[in-house]
Amino acid sequence: MKDCGKVLLKTAAALAILIVSVSCAATEMQAEPLRPPEEAIVLFDGTDFSHWLKEDGEPAEWKILGDAMEVVPGKGSIMTKQTFQDFQLHVEFNVPQAPSSAKEQKGGNSGVYLQRRYEIQILDSYGVEAENNDCGAIYRVKAPDKNMCKKPGQWQSYDIRFRAARFAKENGHPKKTEDARVTVLHNGVVIHSDEEIPNKTGAGQPEGAEAGAILLQDHGYKVRFRNVWIVPADDAH
Repeated sequence: MKDCGKVLLKTAAALAILIVSVSCAATEMQAEPLRPPEEAIVLFDGTDFSHWLKEDGEPAEWKILGDAMEVVPGKGSIMTKQTFQDFQLHVEFNVPQAPSSAKEQKGGNSGVYLQRRYEIQILDSYGVEAENNDCGAIYRVKAPDKNMCKKPGQWQSYDIRFRAARFAKENGHPKKTEDARVTVLHNGVVIHSDEEIPNKTGAGQPEGAEAGAILLQDHGYKVRFRNVWIVPADDAH
């Protein structure tokens, strides 16, 4: 594997992601899982679903294949037992090859929902001009700045820095004072830089002041995930 530089993940008060000497093409990066930092909560390491439940609170029913978990279509999305406010999230995913007869949006559809509210789309969008519902998009809000998709069957990665929406009490009720914000690296390349998300996206849960779970979507396709870990911010308030 070529030396593709280092992606340094820092979780101080600024919750910054530093990219140092990233010089290789995205298709040459992340062939092997990225080692989580010491402070990370490892949500999936290939062994079990101890951190995950279905949305109805029942045990997850996806498959474990090698070091990855695979969506079992029809068994439902899964979400973390723990909830999070501000955080840095790493997810690796692999979309299956769609049949030649598949129509638009029918290749490896899934998504990563931040706080169950805001979706970063997963899709086979290799080689297309990415729109706001393609892979890497903040779903129906903003297309990725660049299409960094690999071919189906190859492992890809998201590194996501998320700052939750802020709320304050007004007449005894919570009122949003700041939108959620997100930075996303797709295969080591920034595709969203500190973007505002004005509201929940797609099938996401309504916005609120409370922390929320990470959700991986069952959208009817055998998408695989591996090496999922998160570093909560220490300055969320």
